[in-house]
Amino acid sequence: MTDIDSTSTTAAERALAGVPLIGVEELDPRVRQRLQSKIDRLGYLGDFFQLTAHQPEALAAFIDYTDATKKALPNDLAEVVALTVATATTNDYERHQHERLSVKLGLTQEWVASVERLDPDSGELTLEQRATQRWVLAVLKDHGRGTEVEVDALVRRLGPTVAIGVALMCGRYVAHATIANSFGIQPPVPSIFADSTQQLT
Repeated sequence: MTDIDSTSTTAAERALAGVPLIGVEELDPRVRQRLQSKIDRLGYLGDFFQLTAHQPEALAAFIDYTDATKKALPNDLAEVVALTVATATTNDYERHQHERLSVKLGLTQEWVASVERLDPDSGELTLEQRATQRWVLAVLKDHGRGTEVEVDALVRRLGPTVAIGVALMCGRYVAHATIANSFGIQPPVPSIFADSTQQLT
């Protein structure tokens, strides 16, 4: 979850859909505290955060919510959720980020490509990953309606605790896609498949 280098322009110079972006120095302390390690690691503050920083209390809670859902799931299932929602909603901002994160976590480019095909019955997904992707895709079709079969399979395969973690994480990425797509947030980095010689960061 990142975007354009905050040092290249000031918040006053950049806006999305008429909303000025808030730079690192202007961040509410509650938000900056939660994002500082990410800013230090990446060297920039993403447009998503610069945009949503207009609601610092809600953004701080959103960051905490994100972190909690990540802790609730194994890395592979978290990335299945993130990549599936991002691909299905054409949220390239998150898709490109999570392609890179998946590889950084030890998942292969082939695995990422398999998830992004949005076909849980093909590729190299485990049974748990397939159940997760089937449920996410079913939910996205009609906002969760008519997903009884997929819900049952998800709970039976993962157990109630992990299944609810998947559900909460899915909601998080749908919320992100709604904002990113509506306000025109562009990805800060290209897809890992855009240039096979590109270094993954």
